[in-house]
Amino acid sequence: MDIQAISWEQTIALRQSVLWPTKPPEYCHVEGDHEALHFGVFVNGSLVCVASVYLQAGKARLRKFATQADYQNQGIGSQMIDFIISSLKETDVKVFWCDARESALSFYQRFGMQPYGERFYKADIAYFKMQVLLG
Repeated sequence: MDIQAISWEQTIALRQSVLWPTKPPEYCHVEGDHEALHFGVFVNGSLVCVASVYLQAGKARLRKFATQADYQNQGIGSQMIDFIISSLKETDVKVFWCDARESALSFYQRFGMQPYGERFYKADIAYFKMQVLLG
């Protein structure tokens, strides 16, 4: 397994297949992709997990975190989050945050992230904002 920086274009196919399989590739583009940091996990040369981090005013937002279905629940996503947090700690970023599905709160809490604010919904799915202070 190898985690490395990738281009935003490399994220699109996996974002689509995991997050929006019924939508066209263009739907998977996010405003700010051109300026964001993008990471990929490669297993035997195949891209199996992607995550994008959008930087703004000392904060880093995790978005479009997706792992290929047959590689889920194997610790790959956890290693990706560890890698991102470790990388951000070497920068001037003070806060790492994301919108987390309510069903994934315990996953993010393993990295010191805590929910804040009120529950909100996107397409009838419950979410919380979560964050961790980096320094």
